[in-house]
Amino acid sequence: INDTTSASEPQLLVFPTLAFSPETSWEIGFSSLYVYYAKRDTTNRLSEISGFTFYTLENQYGLWFDHALYSDKNKWFFLGRLRYQNFPLLFYGIGKSAPPDYLARVDGNYLLLKERVLREIAPSLYIGLEFDLQSLHQVDFVPAPSNENLNVPLGGQGSTNFGMGLGLVYDNRHNVLNVRDGLFSELAFIRYDATWASDFSFSTVVSDTRIFRPVNKRDVLAFQLFGQFTTSGQAPFNQLALMGGESIMRGYYLGRYRDENLLATQIEYRFLPLPLGFTKRLGAAAFMATGQVFSDIEHLRWQDFLPTGGIGLRYLMFPKKDIYTRLDVAFTREGPGFYFFIGESF
Repeated sequence: INDTTSASEPQLLVFPTLAFSPETSWEIGFSSLYVYYAKRDTTNRLSEISGFTFYTLENQYGLWFDHALYSDKNKWFFLGRLRYQNFPLLFYGIGKSAPPDYLARVDGNYLLLKERVLREIAPSLYIGLEFDLQSLHQVDFVPAPSNENLNVPLGGQGSTNFGMGLGLVYDNRHNVLNVRDGLFSELAFIRYDATWASDFSFSTVVSDTRIFRPVNKRDVLAFQLFGQFTTSGQAPFNQLALMGGESIMRGYYLGRYRDENLLATQIEYRFLPLPLGFTKRLGAAAFMATGQVFSDIEHLRWQDFLPTGGIGLRYLMFPKKDIYTRLDVAFTREGPGFYFFIGESF
């Protein structure tokens, strides 16, 4: 409630969470956020480590960590995430014609470790290595009651795949949790191959561009264009391009649609804070997005782009570091989705 630390001091926030869903029953957990400036120098970019751990009444659990770390003078940039969870995934099928009801519940243990190690070669321009390890094991496909004759997809028995590649990143954001003026653009190529202990051999290209422009002293207009493309080989079902989730295409369950390729874009207007006389800590946002999955370029059609949009509330958690929590509600043709996180969605 009261942020009395100086702007240069590291800060740690830990708070409990409570949620409910049909797949997990009640879920309890803890979220955490640690933010700091390298050498406590506020001219450096703000580094952040966020964590989330949960346990459900169905004996499911998970541990998530994300980080964006900058060295002194921003010469090195480490960007990555860790996921380990025993948590059900809903499988709706593959392709843009996936039915509205899920075909199976996928039980199993899932590990994801993705890291980028980048070096600045010109002002705000980074190049480096990217690594991606994903493992799905002890897998059990439980067909939905209406779909007892389920065809298990490629990788349905589980797999472990390790990818290596190159990344080129332009990043002049000062605060990755709340960008008020800046540009982030990443182009990455990753190869998964049996040579380095992958069960499947395939290649992916990821393109992610985010533009942030101040409208006035308070408000920000943000834009994102994202693409993930399988350029060769066949990816297992859990490493296809997934549409939905808490970032882009909010409102759709992550993996509601999946295929070899994904193209999506979104725009968001942020009131940070709202022009209220009684407080400077409440903000809001309004957003729209559209996207689609497709098997190849011949099946990319304008009429197949799916819309989503919504609104959100913001609360200024760390005033001296300009970090908000967000509560978003997104609306799709299939119903709403709700999201509560620290930091903006992109």
